[in-house]
Amino acid sequence: MKFGLVSLDEAEGAILAHAANLPEGRIAKGMRLGPDDLHRLGEAGRTSVIAARLDADDLPENEAAARLGTVLTSNFVRADDAATGRVNLFAERNGVFVVDRALVDCLNAVDSGITLATLAEHAPVIAGQMVATVKIIPLAVPNAAVEAAREIAAASAVFEVAPYRPHRVALVQTRLPSIKEGTLDKTRRVLEARLAVSDSSVVQELRCDHDADALAAALRELHPADLVVIFGASAVIDVADVVPAAIGIAGGTVSHLGMPVDPGNLLLLGRFRDAPILGAPGCARSPKENGFDWVLNRLLADVPVLPEDLRRMGVGGLLMEIPSRPQPRQER
Repeated sequence: MKFGLVSLDEAEGAILAHAANLPEGRIAKGMRLGPDDLHRLGEAGRTSVIAARLDADDLPENEAAARLGTVLTSNFVRADDAATGRVNLFAERNGVFVVDRALVDCLNAVDSGITLATLAEHAPVIAGQMVATVKIIPLAVPNAAVEAAREIAAASAVFEVAPYRPHRVALVQTRLPSIKEGTLDKTRRVLEARLAVSDSSVVQELRCDHDADALAAALRELHPADLVVIFGASAVIDVADVVPAAIGIAGGTVSHLGMPVDPGNLLLLGRFRDAPILGAPGCARSPKENGFDWVLNRLLADVPVLPEDLRRMGVGGLLMEIPSRPQPRQER
């Protein structure tokens, strides 16, 4: 592609780089100039324009964007029509955005004129939300570069939406004398609000003393569920604490305690009766985003969460402060 100042005598077929406002109308940026356009420019006193003249192997921006957008569509992701060198991609279902960072980086390294931007990995999305955008920077790019990018995208799904599945959730809350029943009622309502986007629901709730044996007995009373959530009256600070001890007594396992997301550090992850079990951190009693949301959303979309996944959440894991925090990070 040759880009720059072009005399009107040589501009037929060139692509206009900047919109031309004329006494009798306007010629939009990106228009391929024909004889009528050149006549109008000449009548307006123009002798030249800034334009791009394509080589034989070049693809105009919209065609390049459309060809790349087509191959980027995947599970529950659709591409919009190309315009101004851009194709936007949208979620078709509520769920979690799953993206291969290495493939995005590889695609963006093909040619500086081809760019792909996406939401963060495992971001929660709703149907109709934009999850990615392809933008062709110049007015045209080499066809070979577009084909190389398409080859990367076709080799494996660059991204997709893992749709939420309705889950039956069992909730167990423990009590201490300092915990009011109203607090436990509010905790359930906040959890139900988090579950609503996936059409999941709390199918059973039990409350017991904050004691390992009492909690283990409550766990044994639970009906079959897809997910178990425990809100302890006191924070879990050790693998021998009340909540993890109770899970072990009841026959479950604890795979990890703690995560590098704040608020949300004191989250517990395990298994009980072949279902995931979460020991919720105290901040999950608040509707504000915290580490519990990051794990819960993945589980509701049937995206596995392993201890190594939790360990990789540190970058971006410093979230907003919440007023209920007993010891703020920084004194006000």
